[in-house]
Amino acid sequence: MKATTINEVISLLGRIIEESKKEDSFMGYFPALYRKVTIRIKQGIENGEFEDGPRMELLDVHFANRYLNAYFLYQSNAHVTKSWAFAFEKTKNWWPLTLQHLLWGINAHINLDLGIAAVETIGEKPISELKNDFDKINEVLAELVEEVQDELCEIWPFLKVFLKLSGKLDDKLINFSMKLARDGAWEFAEELAATPQQDRPQAVVKRDTRIAQIAEYVYPANVLARILFGIIRVGLRKSVAKRIEILE
Repeated sequence: MKATTINEVISLLGRIIEESKKEDSFMGYFPALYRKVTIRIKQGIENGEFEDGPRMELLDVHFANRYLNAYFLYQSNAHVTKSWAFAFEKTKNWWPLTLQHLLWGINAHINLDLGIAAVETIGEKPISELKNDFDKINEVLAELVEEVQDELCEIWPFLKVFLKLSGKLDDKLINFSMKLARDGAWEFAEELAATPQQDRPQAVVKRDTRIAQIAEYVYPANVLARILFGIIRVGLRKSVAKRIEILE
């Protein structure tokens, strides 16, 4: 199932969110956040914040369809990229934190899908033409960091104490991590654009394998860290459906 406009993207994400709330499924965390980002990008297009509004909508649609395609294929027990398979499989596990589910989705979508979507959008034109609007996406994501923190504080109240003690250090870390992800996605877009058409599927498979390996780091191997994560998990408030509503 594919979207052809940004409004269709928002509608399909809404459908996934509602289904996830009904089923109390962790699958609803990422699309709840993603829908908010998409609405913000739509507003940016309408307000003339991007160099090329129609092209930005096309990029958004190509980008979103990577996730939507993976989601519906996975629901049909069909093959999906390793990065998304990892993220989706983790939603069957009770222990991961809400933040971890978000990070697994972000890892697959930005580190793999964004570069592919950029190449699909630009076609035969130089990929460099897309750079400024590509960077603008990162600014939109950075704007939402504090808002997401507030929502996570509703889910896990002790997070407020951590944020106060850290002096907003986490803001800097998250934005720095997002910059690294964006820069890596752009480098991949440049590499993919320079790759002959017939060799691109293999280049995507190679990138996907690497990004799936990165996802492993979101789940700590250290025993003490896992115990801490477990304590946090037990302390999470609200039902799954309510957490999804908060992220919306």
